[in-house]
Amino acid sequence: MIRGIIFALGVVLCSGIWAVWIASRRLHRARLMQMPFPDAWCDILTCNLPPYKQLPDALRSRLHGYIHVFLAEKYFEGCGGQEISDTVRVTIAAQACLLLIGRNTQCYPKLRSVLVYPHTYVVGGKDDFGGQAQPPSARLGESWQSGVVVLSWNSVKGGATNFDDGHNVTIHEFAHQLDQEDGAADGTPILDGFSCYRTWAIALSGEYGSFLKRVRSYRKTVIDSYGATNPAEFFATASEAFFEKPDQLHERRPDLFAELVRYYKLDPRDW
Repeated sequence: MIRGIIFALGVVLCSGIWAVWIASRRLHRARLMQMPFPDAWCDILTCNLPPYKQLPDALRSRLHGYIHVFLAEKYFEGCGGQEISDTVRVTIAAQACLLLIGRNTQCYPKLRSVLVYPHTYVVGGKDDFGGQAQPPSARLGESWQSGVVVLSWNSVKGGATNFDDGHNVTIHEFAHQLDQEDGAADGTPILDGFSCYRTWAIALSGEYGSFLKRVRSYRKTVIDSYGATNPAEFFATASEAFFEKPDQLHERRPDLFAELVRYYKLDPRDW
């Protein structure tokens, strides 16, 4: 009896502490969203995020807020000699948060760390016993379900300076993070409701099938052909095209474009 009472009190106490922590975290994030944005960071975005100057004031303000939250909550680590400066942090955070500014959402809640290499890096090779663990593979970026994004700074800069070619490693890997928030990398991020999943599945399955046929017949596509790897890569590469080549994507794949507008809750053609 006494043990049961003590256990119940413990549950209530833990629940209360958890509720206070959640409320405190929300308040802290709300304050971060309203913080003044440093002029030096604005200069970085002007140089490294071409759509920045064309963003409507409301979206630009939300971008500033999400960047504050991102930089406060995510840990950056330089690898292979890469230094982590404000330019590196703000540029990556800005491109990542561009995917969030139309939605009322958390700032990549499962993401903990961003690892940055100076250029293309290699994974695989020998294991701890001298054997071949997996064939060496050159990478520009990766998104792990364990809460880590890996990026090549050289590729990040390339995506920042050339923002209309449909190739952006930062947008690609953070689209994967959105896809993985429900625990599965399957090309379907968390949507607003059951009906949204139905329309998403209908549109995306048809678009993906059509895309595969074009890639297999070596026909030109507005979406990078790497999207033919699987539905998760299709969503990531389609997101690259959505933000960097919205006019072409709307013209050639209007149904897919409409689904992405509904998901991201914005239309990059307005920029």
